[in-house]
Amino acid sequence: MSETPGRPRRFPLLLDELGGVASGSANKSREMLMPQRHLQQATIDAAKQAAPSGLGLDSAHVRERMSQRLQRDGLRDERVLKALAQIPRHQFIDSALANQAYEDTSLPIGHGQTISKPSVVGRMLSLLFEGASASRQGHLGKAMEIGTGCGYQAALLGLLARQVVSIERLKPLHEKARTNLASLPRGKRPDIRLIYGDGRLGFAPGAPFDSIVAAAGGEDLPQQWLDQLAPGGRLVAPMSAPGGRGQLLVVVDHLVDGAVSRFVRSEFEPVLFVPLKSGVL
Repeated sequence: MSETPGRPRRFPLLLDELGGVASGSANKSREMLMPQRHLQQATIDAAKQAAPSGLGLDSAHVRERMSQRLQRDGLRDERVLKALAQIPRHQFIDSALANQAYEDTSLPIGHGQTISKPSVVGRMLSLLFEGASASRQGHLGKAMEIGTGCGYQAALLGLLARQVVSIERLKPLHEKARTNLASLPRGKRPDIRLIYGDGRLGFAPGAPFDSIVAAAGGEDLPQQWLDQLAPGGRLVAPMSAPGGRGQLLVVVDHLVDGAVSRFVRSEFEPVLFVPLKSGVL
């Protein structure tokens, strides 16, 4: 196309003239020819918003911050705090709820059951450590858990006890716990025996147990639990409060003085757990 002398030049410009339309810098010209850069920056910005300070759910710092919050709120046992900082809670709940995994809240795990608040789990494990046997040994010895649920507390027990037996009456949750525990990194995969059965019956073949903890509350403590509690052992479980006014955290110590064996019961703060039921489903 020809040009008329004296008139302003119009588009289109020749290809070799495009460099002059830009800033005059070859580097800046190349920047202008990278529209995908804006998309890349948007992706980076979105990642920063989703994970402040660059920390994702798989980061040890996320679990450590949860442990530190619980410590500020009164949880003092260093062994329990360390275990809470090690086990990835988000791997035990539905992915849709994963962003709430490290909040101090209970969450549904299906089948009318929940994963307990980290503060409640930590409190119960800390109470177990105050028993005579655990205080002497520095660990929870042979432990039995009633109500495996999704397997989170069982994983913590696996770091704190010498042996763990965990019983679940709901077959789908028993299988879910097995899958969840198997998905843990190899170095954090504790040796736990999972039993599908009636938790009210305990597990006589594995008795006696130094530590027993229940994740469901009933009107009474099954006699089988007391029969399977070792001398010097401690049991921690929710129970219905007198008069049916909610639930209390109850501790039972199996004390032995010479030939005399007795069970001493103590009551602690109110809690809220799913009902303890018999049978299997």
